[in-house]
Amino acid sequence: MLDDPKARETLLEVNNIEVIYNHVILVLKGVSLNVPKGGITALLGGNGAGKTTTLKAISNLLHNERGEVTKGSVKYRGDAVQDLNPAALVKRGVVQVMEGRHCFGHLTVEENLLTGAYTRRDGSAAIARDLELVYEYFPRLRERRKSQAGYTSGGEQQMCAIGRALMSKPEMILLDEPSMGLAPQLVEEIFGIVKKLNEEEGVSFLLAEQNTNAALRFSHYGYILENGRVVMDGPADDLRENPDVKEFYLGVSEEGRKSFRDVRSYRRRKRWLS
Repeated sequence: MLDDPKARETLLEVNNIEVIYNHVILVLKGVSLNVPKGGITALLGGNGAGKTTTLKAISNLLHNERGEVTKGSVKYRGDAVQDLNPAALVKRGVVQVMEGRHCFGHLTVEENLLTGAYTRRDGSAAIARDLELVYEYFPRLRERRKSQAGYTSGGEQQMCAIGRALMSKPEMILLDEPSMGLAPQLVEEIFGIVKKLNEEEGVSFLLAEQNTNAALRFSHYGYILENGRVVMDGPADDLRENPDVKEFYLGVSEEGRKSFRDVRSYRRRKRWLS
């Protein structure tokens, strides 16, 4: 079972980190989480909860935004990695897929994919094999491989961004808001491919997502962030059945579906912080 992150080897360990922007703004306030080898771990919460900041703290992309980890530690396979540059972390097997896809619009889809292999030193034949593997998981990218990425759809750009990450041969992918701006059918397709990559290729995922329902259906374990703190965590199935999660994040209570105005009342209640 993968529903307990302690039941398997821990790949990523985030210990009580605090993040400050511009030397003043405290964004993360003692966040701790673990990601096991071979698992899909969801990082959940509303807009502004701190999900993206957590991923950037792990991938060491905070400095570009004048942010820094001021307390705590980030360990990968037991080694402290918070002082590594992002390229060094990619070589260790950790790569982030940014929110908003961020493809190189002037390059073709295939050229975008090949940029993901820039840290590799195992030869063109191995890279060609992995490119073919990406096309097997994302057949739509094969069809659009000669098209400029900037002229492809949002779903195709998300597939391209994940495929580019796969070309670095990652052990873990940090996936930020993959469902943003996509139609429900495409969201299901993207999450289904993530699940297949996890099961068939052994890629571990830390998935930051506002779509709580979809994330918990495809994940093994989840953490819920509120205002820069972890307020709840547990196996994904347990979180899906938790009355507070159902009411505050899925919009359903024991009395039935709640209106947005009713759901907003959780900010005044915060049962789990009392």
